[in-house]
Amino acid sequence: MDDTIQDMLRSASGVEHVEPDSFVGQEVRDLRKAKGMTIPDLAQEVGLSTGFISQMERGLSSPSVDALKRVARALGVSISWFFRNEEAVNETERAFVVRAEQRRALKFEAGVRDELLSPNLRGQLELLHCRFPPGSSSGPETYTHRGEEAGVVLEGELELQIGDDVFLLMAGDSFGFPSTTPHRYANTGTVETVVIWAITPPSY
Repeated sequence: MDDTIQDMLRSASGVEHVEPDSFVGQEVRDLRKAKGMTIPDLAQEVGLSTGFISQMERGLSSPSVDALKRVARALGVSISWFFRNEEAVNETERAFVVRAEQRRALKFEAGVRDELLSPNLRGQLELLHCRFPPGSSSGPETYTHRGEEAGVVLEGELELQIGDDVFLLMAGDSFGFPSTTPHRYANTGTVETVVIWAITPPSY
C-alpha cells in the first residue's frame, strides 16, 4: 500500500471499516463485470459471502480495510482505486472527464503501468495510457478475450503478435485486431514504450 493510502487510512482515526459508499460498490461491480466474474466467483476468490459482496456493490455494507484489499487484489487493482479525492472534481465532471493528475493506475508485475483514461468502466470502451519498460511483456504465451482492441504507439517500439504474425511497431504506428485472436505484446527495445490503447468492451 502506498504512502497516500496509508495516510488516508490513518486519518480515519483507527476505523477498521470503510463507510458504506455507492462509489466503492459501483467500482467493484464495474471491475468484476469487466473481468467476466460473477458475484459468487468474486466471493469465493476473496473468502466472503455472496450476500456481502452483493450488499457491498449496492453500497449497503461496509467492507473492512482487509476485505477491500482482498477484493482489490482479486480484481487486479490496488486499494487506491477505490479512494476519491473529494476536492479534485465535482460529480458531474467526474462522470465525463479525467484530469491528468487524477488518473487511476494499474501496475503489473512485469513493470507495465496502465493509466485509465476513461472516466469509468461502465461503457463499451476502455481507453488506456500504457507504459512498458524495456524487456516487459504481457507474458510468454498468447491469450484471448472477447471484444476488439486498437492503439497507437507514441514512444519507443512495440512487438505485437497477432495469431502467427509478429509485427514491430514504431512511434506513430497504429494497430487494431479482434481480441478473440491469440495475441501478446512486448517491449523488445532499450527505451520505454508508450501506447494509447483502446479496448471494447472493457476488460479490467
